[in-house]
Amino acid sequence: MSMVCLSDFEAYAKKYLPKIVWDYFAAGADDCTTRDENILAYKRIRFRPRMLRDVSVMDIRTKILGSEISFPVGIAPTGFHQLAWPDGEKSTARAARAMDTCYIASTYSTCTLEEISAAAPGGLRWFQLYIHRNRAASQHLVRRAEALGFQGLVLTADLPYTGKRRDDVRNGFRLPPHMKVKNLEGAFEVCKMSLLDPSVTWNDIYWLRSLTRLPIIIKGILTREDAELAVKHGVQGIIVSNHGGRQLDEGPATIDALVEVVEAVRGRVEVYVDGGIRKGSDVLKALALGAKCVFIGRPALWGLAYKGEEGLQDVLRILQDEFRLSMALAG
Repeated sequence: MSMVCLSDFEAYAKKYLPKIVWDYFAAGADDCTTRDENILAYKRIRFRPRMLRDVSVMDIRTKILGSEISFPVGIAPTGFHQLAWPDGEKSTARAARAMDTCYIASTYSTCTLEEISAAAPGGLRWFQLYIHRNRAASQHLVRRAEALGFQGLVLTADLPYTGKRRDDVRNGFRLPPHMKVKNLEGAFEVCKMSLLDPSVTWNDIYWLRSLTRLPIIIKGILTREDAELAVKHGVQGIIVSNHGGRQLDEGPATIDALVEVVEAVRGRVEVYVDGGIRKGSDVLKALALGAKCVFIGRPALWGLAYKGEEGLQDVLRILQDEFRLSMALAG
């Protein structure tokens, strides 16, 4: 099968992954309205291309929080990569390093932070944190990540409770017995995520800042009001995200929410976006509307399901080529 675009990888993953795994990766909350809207919203945005602009030389590099990446697409935090490929997050880290971009490793990874670091030394990595009721476990994770050379701390703010994903309920989704949430082994059994702390508030940003010198990026912001609070509480970055439509259904598509967040922060912090990016032209649209970089979630998992590290590199390379071509054709 010739892999020409990201939907080819999606079709492959749907065909070859076990149904319960596919359903888990594909799941949106409730009616999946927001999950689907993330993609449809991009299709409604139109370019105003300019001609005769000399596009013989193009530089698609950018910097995020001072670190250069080869093009403005990183890998969003998603859990349980061993469900897609035996080497799990180690393959993800290697692919990100090979493509010279940023990988945000999840609290709920099936490889340890140490394994992820060792797999791709020198790669640009941020660590995504859920704050648990067991604050000592969360504190320990932050300090481990910093000691291992992770360069940013991404606090996910939109998961005080897990959204209702109907297929997961029907399937009784659980990790297979041979897989573990490696970073939390010994801390508690975490599969149902029932030990997340729903009492987290903006003041916990100050608590995190007391634990680490890492820049803090907050993920899950969708409104002007919360963007202003994020700046006020001293974060260095915002990821406009609705958790891939997996949390509150019928919220805004992320590309639609991006505009008001960018307007609210007025350049005081960097703004990124995830959700619904399926083509290089989507990346260009997000940048045109003010994002510094985009992050891909499900497409990274499809790439892993296809050929592990090599498949994920293919996904990133296709996006890179499509992005460069869209830039040229848009002038």
